[in-house]
Amino acid sequence: MNEANATASGQPFMEVPATTLAARVHQFGGPECICVETVPTPAPGPGQVLVQVEAAGVGPWDGWIRSGNSALPQPLPLTLGSDLAGVVVAVGPEVATLKVGDAVFGVTNSNFTGAYAHYALAQASMIAIKPDALTAVQAASVPVIAVTAWQALFDKGHLKSGQTVLIHGGAGGVGAYAIQFAKNAGAQVITTASAKDQDYVRGLGADRVIDYKNEPFENTVKDIDLVVDLVGGDTQDKSFSVLKPGGFLVSAVSNPDQDAAARHGVTAFFFLVDVTSAALTEIAALVNAGKLTTRVGPVFDLDEVGQIHEILDGKQPRPEGKMIIKMR
Repeated sequence: MNEANATASGQPFMEVPATTLAARVHQFGGPECICVETVPTPAPGPGQVLVQVEAAGVGPWDGWIRSGNSALPQPLPLTLGSDLAGVVVAVGPEVATLKVGDAVFGVTNSNFTGAYAHYALAQASMIAIKPDALTAVQAASVPVIAVTAWQALFDKGHLKSGQTVLIHGGAGGVGAYAIQFAKNAGAQVITTASAKDQDYVRGLGADRVIDYKNEPFENTVKDIDLVVDLVGGDTQDKSFSVLKPGGFLVSAVSNPDQDAAARHGVTAFFFLVDVTSAALTEIAALVNAGKLTTRVGPVFDLDEVGQIHEILDGKQPRPEGKMIIKMR
């Protein structure tokens, strides 16, 4: 891509190719439904920017969308992927916060589609300036899972310094960020994890780690201000008994039992993440201050997308860390 002279508006201009490679599905199904093909490069509309994608993050929701199991309507054909990091190469109308040449990270849109491509449209309200401390590959691992953790703790769970939070599934992607955010906020952090992950979650800042396979958490903790549920099922059901009256149970997995919440005098609910520039900017500041670490897993090429989705479907072992597609 060649940078040309600045435009009359003062914005730099980048030459954008007419077509782009993208990993798309024309029908819902297994990994074999994905094809990497050449498509017209999209032009940004109002509130949008065009990003030259350097790296795209992979999440379980990509597999749900591909297979037709998304909770959201997904018109076909579509390009998969939501998490991305790259450089803004064109700006649509009504965008005042970003300019051509900005290095950014975030998600594409509220449908969580479009990022598995060399060029992708993104809502300007869902991306932010990339942390200087992170490479594009590292930055692409952050948005959805980090904002989920942030909103569970602060926007939904109203966590404050001095309170105690129990995070179920602390070694997972969302859980790892939740531990770090909570510790940075001055909370007492308890988490459940397997024995093999205890050192990892302690290194993230957990004050106490419960081996959920050998130590029933409901028998050993009490008076919890906030439970962040990233597991669901029986773990969620048993969490009501450890909360103090007036406490919160926030689940990113499933809808809690409202009758149980009423009996225990607590507030409990399920939420879907809403990735915003404001949340991403807060997270970027923590990264740049050295208060947040990322965990990147294997890095793939775009033409390996079928293998990635076999991993998502459980047909190959799931690696530790977030899988990333690096655009070559």
